Amino acid sequence: MKPLNSPSSHQNQLNQSDLQAHVVNRVHACVQLASRSLSVDLALPTITFNQRGKIAGCARLQTNELRFNPVLLADNYQAFIDEVVPHEVSHLVAYALYGRVKPHGKEWQAIMRQVFGLNGHTYHKMDVTKVSGKRFTYQCLCGDIELSIRRHNKVLRQQQQYICRQCHKVLSFKQPTSV
Repeated sequence: MKPLNSPSSHQNQLNQSDLQAHVVNRVHACVQLASRSLSVDLALPTITFNQRGKIAGCARLQTNELRFNPVLLADNYQAFIDEVVPHEVSHLVAYALYGRVKPHGKEWQAIMRQVFGLNGHTYHKMDVTKVSGKRFTYQCLCGDIELSIRRHNKVLRQQQQYICRQCHKVLSFKQPTSV
């Protein structure tokens, strides 16, 4: 089995708009499959490719919208087609059938298994190096700990302090050493 982030020969021939069109077609196919399998009339969701950060996809339940990460899609086409799209569609189906339930609860898991024949995983295993934001080094008695720019900015604005999970000391910013 290929690693999730290895490009397929098919993927190398596709540009970003082709990749997105394939994802849209896959979403439509998954919604149709779920509608038939569960004997329910499901509306097609709005689909956008503006998800940022390390998240591959996101289901907006109340607005019936799916958002996909174009950077991760470009590097993980087959994982999107095989796993990410059914995963996100299952969230919309669970909401349509049961209302508000746990995001990866028993209802969602049953849809993943029964409709798509997949064991639902909460997190993907894609390489997120390209989409990882800047990190800032903090320290405690245990050593160095990396914080995101969002957390770093909260510390700078004195809105938040972060505590080490091992030594329970407040993390302090480690000034970068100049070369």
